[in-house]
Amino acid sequence: MAFRRRNKSYPFFSQEFLIQNHADIVFSLVIFILIGLMFEATAKTAILFIQPQYNVTTLSPEGEVTLYHYGWKDSATILFYFFTAIILHAVVQEYLLDKVNRRLHLSKSKNTKFNESGQLCVFHLVSSVWSFYILITEGYLLHPSSLWENYPHVHLRFQVKFFYLTQLAYWLHALPELYFQKVRKEEISRQLQYICLYLLHIAAAYLLNLSRVGLVLLFLQYVSELGFHIARLFYFTDENHQKMFDLWAISFVFTRMVTLTLMFLVVGFGLARGENQGLDWEMGNFNTVLIRMTVLLLVCLTQSWLLWKFIRFQLRRWREFRHEQAVRKKAAFKHLLKQNGASPRTKKLKSP
Repeated sequence: MAFRRRNKSYPFFSQEFLIQNHADIVFSLVIFILIGLMFEATAKTAILFIQPQYNVTTLSPEGEVTLYHYGWKDSATILFYFFTAIILHAVVQEYLLDKVNRRLHLSKSKNTKFNESGQLCVFHLVSSVWSFYILITEGYLLHPSSLWENYPHVHLRFQVKFFYLTQLAYWLHALPELYFQKVRKEEISRQLQYICLYLLHIAAAYLLNLSRVGLVLLFLQYVSELGFHIARLFYFTDENHQKMFDLWAISFVFTRMVTLTLMFLVVGFGLARGENQGLDWEMGNFNTVLIRMTVLLLVCLTQSWLLWKFIRFQLRRWREFRHEQAVRKKAAFKHLLKQNGASPRTKKLKSP
C-alpha cells in the first residue's frame, strides 16, 4: 500500500527514506498487530492494543452494563490508534489535499497552512459530530447538573473512554507529523503550542475524572476551530472570501465566554458544594481546593492567551485591510489623473 508517489529512491533508513515511507512502515506495524488476533498465543496481547481495557460489569435498571476506568494499559491502546492516526493522515494528504494543492498552485508558506487546515478540518468535523452524539446519548446536555453530580466519574461507557483515547492518540501523532511533513521552522513553535495545550487539557480531564465537562468543552472548541479552518481554506482558494472570518470571530468569542462560565459553574460551584471532598487516589477523587483552583487557573490562563492571540489576529487583519484600501485609492487616483491627461509627479505652472 503506497501513500506517496515515488519520484526518487533513497537509501534504507535514511532521513528522506523515513519521511517518504513513514505511512507504509506504520501500516505494516498495524497489520502485524492485527495478525496477532488470529493466533491464540498472541491474541491476548494483540487485544491490549485494539480494545480499551479495565472493563467492569455492573447492574443497572436497564440490565448489565459494561463500564471502563483508566490504567497504564491504556498506553498500549493509545499507541495503536497513534499508528492509525498517522495512516489516516497520509490518506487524507495523498488522496484529498495533494490533489487540491496541484490545482491551486499555492506558495510554499500557504501550502503548509492549507495542509494544516485541511487535516484539522477533517479531524474537527469528525470529533465535533462524535462528541455531540456522545453528549446527546449520555444526556449531559439535557441534564447539566450531571456534569458535577456523583463525582468522581471513575467509570465510563465504552464510547466515552474510546473517544478520549483516540483524542490523545491524534494529538500525540501530530508531534512526529511536524517532522514527516517537513513543517517550516517558523511554523513549528506555533503548532507545538496548540498541540501541547490540547494534550494537557484532554489528559487532565481524563485523569482527574472530569470527562463529562471535558466532553462539553471539547465539543465547543472543535466547532469553533472547525469554523476557523473552513474560513482559512476558502481564503486560500479565493482571497476575497473574508466574511467567514467574521462569522468565526463571533463563534470564537462565544466559545470563550461559555467555556469560562461552564468551568466556574462546574468546578467553582458544583464540585465545591459536592459531598465527596478530599483526595483519594484509590477512589479517583481529586475534589480538593488546591486541585480545583489549579484547574480553574489553567483554563483561565489558556482562555486569556487565546483571546490575546485572537485580538492580535484581528488587528493584523484590520491593518491589512486598511493597507489594501489605501493601495486601491492610490491606484484609482492615478488612473483618474491619467484619464485627465495629468501626472501626479508633475505640476503645471500657470502663465502670468
